[in-house]
Amino acid sequence: MPKKLLQKYFPSPEQVRSNPGLRFLHPLFARPNLWHINRHSVARAFVAGLFFAFLPIPFQMFFAALLAFSLNANLPISVGLVWITNPLTMPPIFYATYRLGAWILDTPTRTFQVELSVEWLLYELNAIWQPLFLGSLVAAVFFACVGYFSIHIIWRTHILRNLKKRRLNRIKRAAENEGF
Repeated sequence: MPKKLLQKYFPSPEQVRSNPGLRFLHPLFARPNLWHINRHSVARAFVAGLFFAFLPIPFQMFFAALLAFSLNANLPISVGLVWITNPLTMPPIFYATYRLGAWILDTPTRTFQVELSVEWLLYELNAIWQPLFLGSLVAAVFFACVGYFSIHIIWRTHILRNLKKRRLNRIKRAAENEGF
């Protein structure tokens, strides 16, 4: 994972600290790993962000931030990953997790007649909450684990590729110096 690319898109602790609306976050700056980009903090951030991204609960970003704080993970990445489930992706993701939960519980799936009302939402949620939450929990654990191990593999591969490139450049420079 290119560290410089990630640092380019995420705010530095100084930028957040200088923002007057975010002064309440000052205690977070005592833990530098919450802002530092390394393989371990980014991998743990993927755990926190992806886990809460797949749970159909309100305040996902808040809970991802709490988990990132407790895991000593990168806070901006954790909170940003929650936006995998945004208003456009929420319906297909949660429908897929509902289907997964129904399959695990061996219950038939329901067909939906969508209405935009609170009564409809409460009625349907009452009927589907068990498979929805079970499927969401299974997907959350699965994708959090996949994200954690993928970051470690990608990061390690990137480091090994850079080491190999440096070694080849060193050999090339040594061969050029011997030719003179």
